[in-house]
Amino acid sequence: MLRAIILCLILVTCSAYRLLAVFPFPGKSHMILGEGYVRLLLEANHDVTYLTPAPLKIDHPKLRQIDVSSTEKGFDFDGLFNFKKLINKEVDLSDTNHKYIVMQYVTESLLMHPNVQKLLLDTDQTFDAVIVEWMYSDLYSGFSTVFNCPFIWSSSLEPHPMILRLIDSLPNPAYFPDHTSSLEPPYTFLERVEQLWNIAKTLYNRWRLKEKEESIYENAFGPAVKKRNRVLPPYNEVKYNGSLILGNSHVSTGVAFSLPQNYKAISGYYIPKKIPQLPDKIKNIMDKAKNGVIYFSMGTMAKSKTLPEELKRNLVDMFGNLKQTVIWKFEEDLDGLPNNVHIVSWAPQQSILAHPNCVLFITHGGLLSTTEALHYGVPIIGIPVFADQFLNIKRATTKGFALEVDINYETPGNLKFAIDEILNNPKYRENIKQLSLVYHDRPVSPAAELVHWVEHVVKTKGALHLRSPALHVPFYQKLYLDLLAVILMMPLVLCKLLKYMKNKLFGVLKKKGKKTKKNQ
Repeated sequence: MLRAIILCLILVTCSAYRLLAVFPFPGKSHMILGEGYVRLLLEANHDVTYLTPAPLKIDHPKLRQIDVSSTEKGFDFDGLFNFKKLINKEVDLSDTNHKYIVMQYVTESLLMHPNVQKLLLDTDQTFDAVIVEWMYSDLYSGFSTVFNCPFIWSSSLEPHPMILRLIDSLPNPAYFPDHTSSLEPPYTFLERVEQLWNIAKTLYNRWRLKEKEESIYENAFGPAVKKRNRVLPPYNEVKYNGSLILGNSHVSTGVAFSLPQNYKAISGYYIPKKIPQLPDKIKNIMDKAKNGVIYFSMGTMAKSKTLPEELKRNLVDMFGNLKQTVIWKFEEDLDGLPNNVHIVSWAPQQSILAHPNCVLFITHGGLLSTTEALHYGVPIIGIPVFADQFLNIKRATTKGFALEVDINYETPGNLKFAIDEILNNPKYRENIKQLSLVYHDRPVSPAAELVHWVEHVVKTKGALHLRSPALHVPFYQKLYLDLLAVILMMPLVLCKLLKYMKNKLFGVLKKKGKKTKKNQ
């Protein structure tokens, strides 16, 4: 018996991998995704080092956390994600160039953080794989170079060109939108031109940052690689060396695009099997809601308290005239609330959506929120603000389980109309129930897939068999520009040849004519 126990312990130890998970963005939703990786990999008995600006409040013998919370200073959340400024056009969250500049600064701050440099320079540190969230920077791929191991990209969005280019060709913008687009195919001629222009503009903005990016790469990872007696490989090779992309996406929320073999959709992996219990206060409210509950949350980045006062009051008045109970996630108290409106500073979103009395979810349209609505089968009204939220809500409306309302001073009236439409028209709930079936009907759970593919990459030493050959084909060959050049050159060569033959023929005839004259 003792020998059997020792053998089992040895086998368990041997099957455990040492994994580094890097989730650099301090947004709450991104931390939820990072926590999902950590929780699932720990449950699979792996050792996890978690590099994060928001350390988890858990104690586990196989978890080590590297705190980089000081990098949050690079984010002015209150100034940037401010509803009043957005409505009054004082800030522009669609500025792609500014977004990449800010993220480059934040990336540099994180990579040069003392705690990160300590990890990199420690030659005793080894990992079997590195998992990195892609956040508008390819620089995090350098971790795998230092530790000489495979790396896996994690994507918080539906598949989009800027991340797919790291493992395959850029997808065709004629039908494959960028995540910041609000357009869905099929496109008109002008929309196709717009999509092409957006991709070209983004690539140009990235090209402008190339020199600075390479400098950060060398400064951040060069000393650590040198300390291990190796030569730092070119950045342009390292960033395309990812084994997989694990994407928080699924065809039920997205589109049935053609995707490379090493893109794996694992939407909803972070959602636990057991739904957390509701706090007593919220549970009592929901249990007593005879006409159902409308849950209203605009996410964690843009605070509802930054709404203009006029808009706050008009929303409260509009909600007060509904027969349904409203639970509004709001960061401060509001005076004069109607009996059916309840303010909560923090809301257990999944537990609320899972309650049978939840009939509608009013959301900003983040992918986690739309995924959870689909998971629990609750129709939504989307009020998108920035990034992929516009595309997420556009897809949800196209699929028939959502309506979209713009954020402006007319929002209360438009929102009331949308609420009446969704609650009085059964097609929205029927559509989301059908799509929820599509979402859940998978061979294995997304959590099991996540663990499987991470382990698969380690077992196969980088999953080279899944990588697309498109990465090694030059741009001009992919578009057959060399063939086009040959085709365009053929008439010119033919003309030159005919001209040469004509001149040669006339020359011969001329010589014969002169010879005949001479003989006469």
